[in-house]
This record gives sequence, C-alpha cells and structure tokens, in this order.
Amino acid sequence: MKFIENKKTRFYIIATIVVIGTMYLLFNNYGVIKYAKVKSELEDLNTRITQLEEENRMLEAEIDSIKRNVPAKIEKIAREKYDMIRPNEKKIEFKAEE
Repeated sequence: MKFIENKKTRFYIIATIVVIGTMYLLFNNYGVIKYAKVKSELEDLNTRITQLEEENRMLEAEIDSIKRNVPAKIEKIAREKYDMIRPNEKKIEFKAEE
C-alpha cells in the first residue's frame, strides 16, 4: 500500500473521484442539468395554462352574451365576421401599404 501512501498520488485519486462524481451528478438522466431544464419547461407550461384559462374565460363570457341575445354583441359579430352594414351606411376599407 505504499502506492496510496504517496500524498501526490492520493490527491490525484481523490481529485479524479470528485471530478467523476461531479460529472455524474450533473449529466446523468436525473442530474442537475436535466432538473433545471425540466423545471424551466414546467414554468413555461404553467404560464401557457394560465393564458389558456384566461382565453377560455373570455370566450365563455362571449358565448354567454350571445346566448342572452345582447344586441350590441350580436351587432358587433355581424359587422366584423359577416361584413354586414345598416341601411344607408357605406363601408370604408383601408389597405396597408407594402
């Protein structure tokens, strides 16, 4: 065991074990880097879920106003979606410059 008694050799062995252990902890399938990536994806998905829930609330409110026959809502949909106009009205369209 004279080989391990040498301080320089012992240092290199310990340093090698520490480096290999650190690499394993960082880069295995359950490592720190994978954890950080999955955590970031989770935050992105939670943000997307919040946005979709807000969009759903807005759409449900729009559906409710249409079901209750709110005249202003029905008129807005008729004008925007179906290009309807009232009698004696003229439709003016603006084209964007290219």
